[in-house]
Amino acid sequence: MLHAPISNALPVMRLTVLQGQARVSAGPRVLFSTVLGSCVATCLFDPEAQLGGMNHFLLAEPGPGAAGVDEHYGVYLMEVLINEMIAQGAAKSRLRAHLYGGANMHSGMARIGTMNSEFARRFLIRERIELLREDLGGTSARRVEFRPALGQVRCRTVDPAQAPTPAPSVRAPAASGDVELF
Repeated sequence: MLHAPISNALPVMRLTVLQGQARVSAGPRVLFSTVLGSCVATCLFDPEAQLGGMNHFLLAEPGPGAAGVDEHYGVYLMEVLINEMIAQGAAKSRLRAHLYGGANMHSGMARIGTMNSEFARRFLIRERIELLREDLGGTSARRVEFRPALGQVRCRTVDPAQAPTPAPSVRAPAASGDVELF
């Protein structure tokens, strides 16, 4: 499924966004890429600043009684992404979003993809960030490519044999700097 054309006019510097990461760039040659199963990637873009970013989260929020929040959670990575974009010149009021992933790839297992998708939508509504496009749910993995400076996204389904298998960390949450919660 092609959501917006990816311009091939400039040579590309491809950067992979892995689980637990958020990346931001205004570079016109930068292309963020990720592969998602039940995970969700948020692509944010400020059209005036020509700045964008992508995150990739494994789980929406920690459950009751959880020890803490780390880089695997959407609640953490959404804030990291927004804060980094604002630090580089974006305005929260101009942010536009695309959401991808959230597949429920294994029948009979917890519907983590659905929970991730619902969390991401609720977060954008609560933060008043306009959602332009989404490709969420289903049972297929997706490959997402995002040109952050241009706001261009391409999303394609992935052959099930090449789909990612989530492997949550069992280590304690790492301290990773200040995150301003809105």
